[in-house]
This record gives sequence, C-alpha cells and structure tokens, in this order.
Amino acid sequence: MKRLIIIALSILILSPSFGSLFVYASFKINQKEIAQTICVQRKLAFNSCNGRCELQKSIKKYSDNEKKMQDSLKDKLELVYVQSTAEVSFENIPVTESKKNTSTLFEKKPISASNLTFHPPV
Repeated sequence: MKRLIIIALSILILSPSFGSLFVYASFKINQKEIAQTICVQRKLAFNSCNGRCELQKSIKKYSDNEKKMQDSLKDKLELVYVQSTAEVSFENIPVTESKKNTSTLFEKKPISASNLTFHPPV
C-alpha cells in the first residue's frame, strides 16, 4: 500500500516536467484524426504534414502557458527575512592563578607500562 502511494505521489510530482511528452503522446494517439480534420494542409494531394503543424501549435501553446505560470510564480515569490536578535550579556570572570604545580607530567619518570589496555585481535 505504501509503495502504491509513493508511486502515485511521484507521478504527481513529476507530471509537470513531462507535460510536452503528454502532448506528444496524445497527438500520436489521435494523429490520423488530426490529419483528416484539423490539419491546415489536409486538402492537399501529397500531404506530408500529417498533422505535425497542429502538434507544433500544441507544444508552443503548452510552453507559453508554462512560461506564464513561471512568471506568475516569480511575481508571487516573496522573500521574508526575519532578524531575531537575542541579547547576550558577557560578564568578566576574574582569572585566578594557582601557585601549586598540579601537573605530574615531567616530575617523575615512568616506572612501567600497563599492557592491560591493549589487546591485539584474536
């Protein structure tokens, strides 16, 4: 069921990008009828158009509509900038230096090493 919903939503999302393909497919399905009824050159004896002139008109109309929709979307596009300012207060913390040496790094030499932490893979 989830796959069916995913496929349906994917088709809905991708359908605008395949608009000219749908126009072409509907033309191919109805090409004989278009060539006999709508085509400008249908009365000519040697008609090589076969309704392609109508296909070009349909694709041009589709692309013009798509451009109009994109232009209207560009007009409606608004950018809203929200500047949120948070007040941050910094306080001075006095630095206290310790006189006692707490590092034991260089005071004494190591006596031995521990082998308990390192275990090679078996």
